[in-house]
Amino acid sequence: MPRLAVLALAAMVVPAVAPAATHPKHADALARTVHFPSADGHTELVGYLFTPAGPGPHPAIVMLHGRAGPYSSNVNADCTLVAPQHDSPCNASTLSRRHQMWGEYWAAHGYVAVLVDSFGPRGRAHGYGRFTHDDPDRDAVNERTVRPLDAEGALAWVAARPDVLPTRVMLQGWSNGGSTALNTMQRQSDRAPAGARFRAALVFYPGCGGKAVVAARFQPDAPVWAFLGSDDEEVSPVVCDRYLRAAAGTGPVAVTTYPGATHDFDDPGATRQAVPGNRAAKDDAMARVADLLDAVAR
Repeated sequence: MPRLAVLALAAMVVPAVAPAATHPKHADALARTVHFPSADGHTELVGYLFTPAGPGPHPAIVMLHGRAGPYSSNVNADCTLVAPQHDSPCNASTLSRRHQMWGEYWAAHGYVAVLVDSFGPRGRAHGYGRFTHDDPDRDAVNERTVRPLDAEGALAWVAARPDVLPTRVMLQGWSNGGSTALNTMQRQSDRAPAGARFRAALVFYPGCGGKAVVAARFQPDAPVWAFLGSDDEEVSPVVCDRYLRAAAGTGPVAVTTYPGATHDFDDPGATRQAVPGNRAAKDDAMARVADLLDAVAR
């Protein structure tokens, strides 16, 4: 694939567009709980599976939550372990609205989607608050050294499913999960092309500083699209834009920076969507991303 220039849209005025319509292939809304091994060799992960109608085979996408974890903030404060035969209020019925929305979105667009819980199997289903990046407790779920192995474990598991096209598995991450996605794509580029590989990645408001990413210069071997908010209050869109603009490698990298959008701009809750920049950013991203992945999934 020819190397393409980074597309930086920091000054772009994003028109409000209607959200993508529900696709007729949409199936069950409630995710099914699944389990599979992390590539770390010892952690049994929990995943939440959304499947489209029909036998497939379908393209697939692995989804990586942010530092707050995959569950609703209304229930996760007292959650610790999420594992088989362990009762927890953190489960498929209490996923955050954003993760539920995106799982349904991908199933509606004909993708098998699996949301990976990196925190619950390690006793940290409560997630972490803002500005806790240097908390030593987070070393066990580090986005540089631990969570990319979870993404790789999910890739191996989903690519082996009979209803999945193994050469058309994508990656999506938010915030800390976005940094994990960048690191996963870098690890993929660094290793020999053997076994299942991610075909492309969608990265929403990641941290791109030296404590968040594994490579001083990002060099993916597959397309990466990043979506940032100009008014992000948690991570620097300027640092991330600079980091991704300098990317090398054989996979094109494109950056969209949404004016007036904050961190978590795609959270469908009323608080985030009361911000006009967030509404425009969410609608634009959801109108575009399926087409972006479909273009490389053919």
